[in-house]
Amino acid sequence: MDGTDLARQCRDAMYANDVAVRELGITVDVNGAGQAEARLVVRPEMLNGHDVCHGGYLFMLADTAFAYACNSHNRVTIASGAAIEFLRPARLADQLVATAIERHRGGRTGTYDVRLCNQDGDEIALFRGRSYSTRQALIA
Repeated sequence: MDGTDLARQCRDAMYANDVAVRELGITVDVNGAGQAEARLVVRPEMLNGHDVCHGGYLFMLADTAFAYACNSHNRVTIASGAAIEFLRPARLADQLVATAIERHRGGRTGTYDVRLCNQDGDEIALFRGRSYSTRQALIA
């Protein structure tokens, strides 16, 4: 099995148990180990008092891409920290994609960058996550 096949099996195992992500309608694709894309369409109930997407939803979308990227190596991996920079607002009906890339993985820690864009390719936010891998396999 190559790295892409393993990453997809890890995605499928996680997604089956990821109630929050499924309930929000987030979809997840992986194109190889250490990479993931999460997608979400902004709905009316996601808007804040300024009529733009609440930052918590943007963080969750980026965090989802990060989680699937760092768990793609078949090790249960959790976040040890994360930060986000909001660059511009996301609006109703925007089709958002968060693309996670592994920047470093060594020992049991990793660093991942996530670029969140709208359907026009405009950057909405930049996210950096730090991960910690356990010794437990995600799938048997």
